[in-house]
Amino acid sequence: MVDVLLGLQWGDEGKGKVVDYLARQYDIVARFQGGPNAGHTLVLDGQKFVLHTIPSGIFRPQVLNLIGNGVVIDPTTLIKEMESIAAAVPNFGERLFIAKKAQLILPSHRLLDTVMEAAKGEGKIGSTLRGIGPTYTDKIARRGLRMGDILLPNFKARYEELKAEHLKMAQIYPAVDFDLAGQEAAFFAAVETLKGHQLVDGEYFINKQLAQGKKVLAEGAQGSMLDIDFGTYPFVTSSNTISAGVCNGLGVAPQKIGEVIGITKAYCTRVGSGPFPSELFGEEGENLRQAGGEFGATTGRPRRCGWLDLPQLKYTIMLSGVTQLVITKVDVLNEMEELKVATAYNYGGQKSQELPHDLVLEDISLDYRSYAGWKSSLKGIQKFEDFPQKLQDYIHSLETELGVPMKMISTGPEREALIIRD
Repeated sequence: MVDVLLGLQWGDEGKGKVVDYLARQYDIVARFQGGPNAGHTLVLDGQKFVLHTIPSGIFRPQVLNLIGNGVVIDPTTLIKEMESIAAAVPNFGERLFIAKKAQLILPSHRLLDTVMEAAKGEGKIGSTLRGIGPTYTDKIARRGLRMGDILLPNFKARYEELKAEHLKMAQIYPAVDFDLAGQEAAFFAAVETLKGHQLVDGEYFINKQLAQGKKVLAEGAQGSMLDIDFGTYPFVTSSNTISAGVCNGLGVAPQKIGEVIGITKAYCTRVGSGPFPSELFGEEGENLRQAGGEFGATTGRPRRCGWLDLPQLKYTIMLSGVTQLVITKVDVLNEMEELKVATAYNYGGQKSQELPHDLVLEDISLDYRSYAGWKSSLKGIQKFEDFPQKLQDYIHSLETELGVPMKMISTGPEREALIIRD
């Protein structure tokens, strides 16, 4: 079976650490969507690693890792990432497989992303400028280049043809400072290196493993509220971040999906533009940002912070069929006298548990419930029963509201700071 792990909010929920912990129970960890706009942070033996494309199971020596066909790959970024883990994982290349049908991010995709975002002015959607959107655009337009194409004798000619199309498009927009020639040199050097890595037909690879009884963990990137269909459109990513994306992103049938593990923070964050109904402003929001170290792992941008939003969580739990929950960063709330949780939306003159079809245009207010803070450190605690009673009450209340068991609780960035509940 393929179990799925994904974020239930706007990303940055702490997926990397949880995947790293769970990976020892699986034979394969597979990324199924997104690209180097994602950043999964792991802290191992005091050393911090940020993975953008490589699955988070790479640090477990017995686990195979697949970058699936639903991922978009920037060869330059991928090679840098490989170099960053080489000392800690000297044999990673033996366990890393790359689907030939994964789309390639070209330097000219990054150029397009940059000029298009700059031209939007106040209407920017908060792109990471990694070329993700233009790459998925070419995929849908049926003109993109794929990982397997780097092995073809006419790859350079196909590259030049697509680059010429991109340059024509870029001329529509005001010029920006962009070193295309320098990025191209790094791109082709990276491509040559990747030719020596394990490029596979990902759909056959994963299904053969399943036929042998191997266990697969599908690792999602970003968060469910950034899903291209069901997120806060148009302030979304360009792929399906919910569990349905696993089937297309890896080439597995729906009946192969088993557990769906959804991750939420104990509060909410969002990077970039777009609606965020429970957002906190001023000193309250800044205090939460500093306490949680809420700055993007990929971009370094400060994250917007707000209270946990139960209608939003119910929505994404429904979309992905979540069977168990993980809550992270509860330790960030340790010193709070009081914390709040959004319980209902008010819009169109009515109170509702359902999100409106367009969060961007709808005028929304939220109802909140308050909880007393636990005002104590969680460091060193290994059992749920040893938590402060007020934290236990908070977790039990969330389980009741959401109707899904809370199986794991993260109390810090370290690998061992994770409480497992039977």
